[in-house]
Amino acid sequence: MSTPKTIPLTNVGLLAGAIERTLKRPLGLPGLVVMFGASGLGKSVAAAIAANQHRAYYVECRDTWTKKAFLLAVLREMGVTPARTLSEMVDQIAEQLSRSGRPLIVDDVQYLLDKAAANVLTDIYNASQGTIVLIGEENVATSLVRLERLHNRVLEWVPAQAATLADVKRLAAASYPNLQIAEDLLADLLTNVKGSLRRVAVNLYRVSSECAAKGVREVDLTTWTAGWFTGEAPRRGGK
Repeated sequence: MSTPKTIPLTNVGLLAGAIERTLKRPLGLPGLVVMFGASGLGKSVAAAIAANQHRAYYVECRDTWTKKAFLLAVLREMGVTPARTLSEMVDQIAEQLSRSGRPLIVDDVQYLLDKAAANVLTDIYNASQGTIVLIGEENVATSLVRLERLHNRVLEWVPAQAATLADVKRLAAASYPNLQIAEDLLADLLTNVKGSLRRVAVNLYRVSSECAAKGVREVDLTTWTAGWFTGEAPRRGGK
């Protein structure tokens, strides 16, 4: 997993704080952290940075994964040779979490929660009493309610937040330090993409590319004429 540079974005701070508090929790308290929210808010960026900060094991789930596929992915991330049975694999993961004291971050966890595979998360937690971080879409909170054994082990709920103007300014400054993008342009971008950090990043790249092509190092709302990519498909005939 490639790790993005650490930028103090809102969701990065929220997740980092939740993980830090959970790692330091008193004995007997549960150890699950759940970050949930709409696509594009920067949850995976926050997860990747948190994984780097805490030396966490990190897996990104896929829709096609079975229980076995998930366990194999976690063991591969841990550098542990898988045992023969699923039960033994769960024990291996739990032992590694207990011995290392490192968190396990499960990204795109929505692909597991609506399947029988969700039960292995409970088994891993019960056997390890470690810190497990679940990252997923908005419906993750609802899915967990149906999984009582997992739901009642949550210590920290972290609703992902829409990007703020401060986030956009920090991202622009860190990504394109040689380009001066005026605050009025960044504010207009934020409004048009409705707080989606992913679309902010896409549009900042477009601004950088346009400015490089024109040989300019400063841009504001009056000089930017290319519009914004908001995810909507263009209409036929440019209308």
